[in-house]
Amino acid sequence: MPQVSVRGKLIEHAETVFRRQGFNGASVADITHAAGVPKGSFYNHFKSKQELAAEIVRRYSRGTDVSMLAAEGLSAVERLRAHFAAQDSRTISTGVEYGCLLMTMASEGPMVGEEVGTVVCRSIAAWVGELAPVIEEGQRSGEITSREPACDLAAFLIDAFEGASLRGKATRDESAAMRSLDLALNAIRA
Repeated sequence: MPQVSVRGKLIEHAETVFRRQGFNGASVADITHAAGVPKGSFYNHFKSKQELAAEIVRRYSRGTDVSMLAAEGLSAVERLRAHFAAQDSRTISTGVEYGCLLMTMASEGPMVGEEVGTVVCRSIAAWVGELAPVIEEGQRSGEITSREPACDLAAFLIDAFEGASLRGKATRDESAAMRSLDLALNAIRA
C-alpha cells in the first residue's frame, strides 16, 4: 500500500478542519495536528494557509457529482433535483452542522483572501455553468419558465439550496436544504 505524502495528509485533513472551524478559525497548527504531521512541514508544501484553502476548494469543487444532470429518462427538473440531492447527501455525510465547504469559505468573504475568494467565485460560476444547460433544456421542453435566463435560474437554485443549507447548519436541520430546493424547483416550473 503506497504511503500518503505529507502534502496529501495536509490536503486530506484540511477540508475537515476548514469545514468545522472556518477559514479564520483554523490555524496552521490545527491543520498539521489533524494531519498528524509536524507544524514546520506545512511550509514545505504550501506558502500559506490561503494557498492550501484554495487547493481544498478546487478539490471540493472537482468532487461535485454532476452525473445526475445527464441522467437519461429523467426530466430536467428531476435531474436538477437528483443533482442537489447528491449534494445534500454529501453535506449530511460530513455533518450538516458544518455545512458545505464552498459556502463556508464564501461566507467568510474577503477574510479568506483574494486567492481563495477567486477560487470560490470560479467554483460557483462553474456550478451555474453545469446547471444552466439542463435548465435551458427544460425551458425548450416547456417544463421550466422562460421568463428568466437559465443562468439566473441556476444561480437562484444554488442560492435557495445553499441559503437553506446555512440555516440547516445553524439549526442542525438535515432537511432544510432540500425543502428549500423543492420550493425553488416548483417556483421555476412553467
